[in-house]
Amino acid sequence: MRILVFLWLLFLPLCSVLFRIDIAWVSGECLGGLRLCLEDEKSLLLQLKDSLTFKPNVSVKLVSWNESVDCCSWGGVTWDSNGLAVSLDLSSELISGGFNSSSTLFSLQHLQRLNLANNSFNSSQIPSGFDKLGNLTYLNLSDGGFSGQIPIEISHLTRLAIIDLSSISYLTGIPKLKLENPNLRMLVQNLTQLRELYLNGVNISAQGKEWCRALSSSVPNLQVLSLPNCYLSGPLDSSLQKLRSLSSIRLDSNNFSAPVLEFLANFSNLTQLKLSSCGLKGTFPEKIFQVPTLQILDLSNNRLLEGSLPVFPQNGSLETLVLSNTKFSGKVPISVSNLKRLTRIELADCNFRGSIPNSMANLTQLVYMDLSGMRQILSSHWFGLENLVTLDLRNNSLNGSLPMRLFSLSSLQKIQLSNNQFSGPFSEFEVKSFSVLDTLDLSSNNLEGPIPVSVFDLKRLNILDLSSNKFNGTVELSSFQKLGNLTNLSLSYNNLSINASVGNPTLPLLPNLTTLKLASCKLRTLPNLSTQSKLTHLDLSDNQIPGSIPNWIWKIGNGSLMHLNLSHNLLKDLQVTFSNFTPDLSILDLHSNQLHGQIPTPPQFSSYVDYSNNSFNSSIPYDIGTYLSFTIFFSLSKNNITGSIPRSICNATYLQVLDLSDNNLSGKVPSCLIEYGTLGVLNLRRNNFSGAIPGKFPVNCLLQTLDLSGNRIEGKIPGSLANCTALEVLNLGNNQMNDTFPCLLKNITTLRVLVLRGNKFQGSIGCPKSNSTWAMLQIVDLAFNNFSGKLPTTCFSTWTAMMAGENEVQSKLKHLQFRVLQFSQLYYQDAVTVTSKGLEMELVKVLTLYTSIDLSCNNFDGEIPEVMGNFTALYVLNLSHNSFTGQIPSTIGNLRQLESLDLSRNGLRGEIPTQLSNLNFLSVLDLSFNQLVGRIPAGSQMQTFSETSYEGNKGLCGWPLNLSCTDPPPSQDKRFQHKEEFHWEFIITGLGFGVGAGIIVAPLIFWKKGRKWLDECVDRFVLLILPIVRLLYTNYGRVEAEEAFGIELTDITGGYEDSDEEKDEIEFGSFDVRFCVFCTKLDIGMKKPIHNPNCSCHDSPPILSSSSSSSSSSSQI
Repeated sequence: MRILVFLWLLFLPLCSVLFRIDIAWVSGECLGGLRLCLEDEKSLLLQLKDSLTFKPNVSVKLVSWNESVDCCSWGGVTWDSNGLAVSLDLSSELISGGFNSSSTLFSLQHLQRLNLANNSFNSSQIPSGFDKLGNLTYLNLSDGGFSGQIPIEISHLTRLAIIDLSSISYLTGIPKLKLENPNLRMLVQNLTQLRELYLNGVNISAQGKEWCRALSSSVPNLQVLSLPNCYLSGPLDSSLQKLRSLSSIRLDSNNFSAPVLEFLANFSNLTQLKLSSCGLKGTFPEKIFQVPTLQILDLSNNRLLEGSLPVFPQNGSLETLVLSNTKFSGKVPISVSNLKRLTRIELADCNFRGSIPNSMANLTQLVYMDLSGMRQILSSHWFGLENLVTLDLRNNSLNGSLPMRLFSLSSLQKIQLSNNQFSGPFSEFEVKSFSVLDTLDLSSNNLEGPIPVSVFDLKRLNILDLSSNKFNGTVELSSFQKLGNLTNLSLSYNNLSINASVGNPTLPLLPNLTTLKLASCKLRTLPNLSTQSKLTHLDLSDNQIPGSIPNWIWKIGNGSLMHLNLSHNLLKDLQVTFSNFTPDLSILDLHSNQLHGQIPTPPQFSSYVDYSNNSFNSSIPYDIGTYLSFTIFFSLSKNNITGSIPRSICNATYLQVLDLSDNNLSGKVPSCLIEYGTLGVLNLRRNNFSGAIPGKFPVNCLLQTLDLSGNRIEGKIPGSLANCTALEVLNLGNNQMNDTFPCLLKNITTLRVLVLRGNKFQGSIGCPKSNSTWAMLQIVDLAFNNFSGKLPTTCFSTWTAMMAGENEVQSKLKHLQFRVLQFSQLYYQDAVTVTSKGLEMELVKVLTLYTSIDLSCNNFDGEIPEVMGNFTALYVLNLSHNSFTGQIPSTIGNLRQLESLDLSRNGLRGEIPTQLSNLNFLSVLDLSFNQLVGRIPAGSQMQTFSETSYEGNKGLCGWPLNLSCTDPPPSQDKRFQHKEEFHWEFIITGLGFGVGAGIIVAPLIFWKKGRKWLDECVDRFVLLILPIVRLLYTNYGRVEAEEAFGIELTDITGGYEDSDEEKDEIEFGSFDVRFCVFCTKLDIGMKKPIHNPNCSCHDSPPILSSSSSSSSSSSQI
């Protein structure tokens, strides 16, 4: 109950700000100077007190109602001069029950004002007896804990001028009030005197015409209209302009999805217009800025709303201008200084350009300035902003040195300059004795040098964040004890060396410290923080802390620790199990240490647990699920865990991320992991799981990442996976699945990564009956399967994410990730293994601009589609080891981002397109083993590759090949052009010749007379033919095939080898040298003649007269 009390006390200030609720701690009042209270009225009030359920130790008003106390002192009761109770204020009494339709409250029929706001009626309905209080002019039931239908009886209160039925249920999750029957029209139809209507958070669910016309026809005198978060839709209807008296319009957090209508500028009394988070679009009318009475304008969080700031007139009334997270653009006009009453300006994350005008220094009433995320140039004029309390310039591109003059502004409490480009030293500065600075955030800049001593003189400092800079030097942790009010200290990711010694370990370092971040501070020991009674967030990651995790760390703040990050250290074990000591520990990060042994049971109420990248070598505890009842993120990846996944994991019904990858787990995947309706990421890659994917994916499947790669999964892709309409990453690679292309997923428009490599998928790819398939697809890996057929041009034309223009690509520097907690910075980072440049690499952060296609090692045929030239964002294209034919499309030259192109081992023909020389980022090219011909295109990029990129293409020439394009091309023997094809007609013909020759030759081997007859026939034939080609022959006996031939061509030519021309002459049979047919033969290379020295030839009579001279001088060979 103490927690409930604390929460309500926490919400009271919020209610006062958001909903203009007057929180009155009144002691009672008697009007007219008479201290008179009628006994009947007193009796009714005492009966009401007895019927209500409340806590006397918390109550301020009801507890004062007592017969022995003067009735004029009864808290919350106002009496008129006749002794009648005319006003009852029981707000913030934490009443939890006893208020129903028969309550004595409805007997107080003289009541004119009733306030039951900020109570806790436990989601009960508003009682139906309000029609008995016909004199009410003011009714406030806001945030009373009511739910359900608003009763029709309230519509009978015809004297009502102000009604407030607001609810903050959209912040707390408490069930809402609603207006269905009666609806809004029925509620207000009799309230003709109504001036102020507050229905914040009430579920009205009405179209623009319906609710606008209901109000304009029933409440003509309405001045304040407050309907935020009421499920209203638009556009606004023009009938609303009939409410000429409107001065305050608050319609934020609805879904109008329409432009802002210009008639809003016609409300001459308009002082407040709040339209934030309404889905507004189009251009905002400048006339609305010109409304002379307008004091508050809030258009924030309408990301499609465009516009620009006008020239502001002199002495404008604007006090608050909030345009954050819109598409307002242009320059901030100099005339902004005319808004002399401006106290708050928020232009964060807009598209304004140029510099912040110096004239803003004239806004002397300015209290809050948020210009973060504008990428503006910083003004150096700050002297006029003497009343400035908060300055927020985060997430800009501000550079140069720090504006040290800010530290001289006496009223400034918060300086937030993080995520800029400030550089240079953080200089010493003068600290005034009256300095009220409580927040200093300089994180994520390029500041360097030591931390100035002046910082330690900012005695009122609550938050100090100097992380992610280049500060250096050694800092004593104990030096921060001078800042006794410090609650948040962050020094992470600098070049600092922190000395962790604290001095007296029995005293706290800082008594109010709640957050301490010392990541990457070269810590070699754990600072002793056992006396920090309020510490809730501790980050000591990325240090060099060895040894064991001590017991005291689980007892910090008597168990108040909620966030602990000890990742990336050298820790080896835990001294004790910590689940008994940390009841509130929500986030526990121990990944990337050297922890070993048994897996520790997580804290029982943890929401984030990361044990990944350690050396745990046990099995998962059988009861692990009982400790994960509230866990959203759980990771054991990259350990040595064995065994199976225990069934108790099914008790972890809130899990959104489960990562058990890179272990030695085996068995079957529990079906409950598939059937979970909450899982957003399931990663079981690189284990030994077997069997088919079990269970059915639920209809409300929320999966964004499913990675089962590197296992022994069999069977088909379940059809129910189509229910996972938010799926972005599907990785089933390197398994044993046997299926066809997953067209069943064609309606999942969010799919970005599809990996099926290394399975047994077959058939064609593409989905012919779908006109739009996976427009967001950026990584496709179908390698090492049995896919076949032609590539589908229609399907490829829908992969528009690979066709992004260069500017669009550069603007999408985001990663595929899953946000773990809605209001935190914790993300699960997707990782995908891709093959690029011949190597497997793991993309730990998958950029949304990284695109690749790998269809290698399949049976695709036909031509490469021209549409691939439209994939201008492609980085990797691998079509190798297929049966593609035709020419390489010249459109491949359009892929200017391409870094790796592999078309090897296909049947591609024709010339290499010259357009490929335009691929300036290409670092890997493989066109080998095709049938390409012609010159390799000249260009700085194409000729940087080795000859292996082009080998196996006999028709190619030019650098880097040794074959010049001016040399005669090597003979293309048709017998070897299709060495992979079998021509059976040639084989049968050769076999026939072989058999026939065998029949003739075999008898000659054994028949001596036959051999002699054959020799004589050959001799006569040779003697007749050889003289014609200038070769001589004398029959001095046969040279047996076994005899060794020892003299090479050099012995014959007598030193002619130095001349290529002469060598060619000899090799092709010159007139100067004669070869005897049976004394000379060619070597195995078919180039050099080898002569038998034991064989001799004699001249024969020349047939041609021109040969006589050469015959007489020839050597006998």
